[in-house]
Amino acid sequence: MERALERWQKALLSKVRHREHVELVAALHHECDDHAVVCSESRVVVPNAYEVELDTRVAEELTRRGGGDVGEALTDDLARHGERKGYEWAGPLTVRVTPAERPPGDPYRVSSSPMPHVRADAFPTDG
Repeated sequence: MERALERWQKALLSKVRHREHVELVAALHHECDDHAVVCSESRVVVPNAYEVELDTRVAEELTRRGGGDVGEALTDDLARHGERKGYEWAGPLTVRVTPAERPPGDPYRVSSSPMPHVRADAFPTDG
């Protein structure tokens, strides 16, 4: 199942130029890693709400080619990244993709925040 999902994700995101795809996923991982908060030796909490602004032309191309839900594919990728790192999300994980006018050569922007109405300490710990 996981391999099928990964193949689907790769096929979907390959519709964006390969270099931009790799950079976008890396930027999303970097945003997550940069905002990690170490609560204890065994608990690292990261933001759960991510916003990706895609250049309007790239977003239109994905839609035209039947790109499906890019946000869902990015959410799945980020969930696997967090699992590999042992992160705990500050709430339900979401990646929202919106089209936006971006400067030439800057096809996307990534930002994150903890979901405003969910506190990280509201979730049970393993120990």
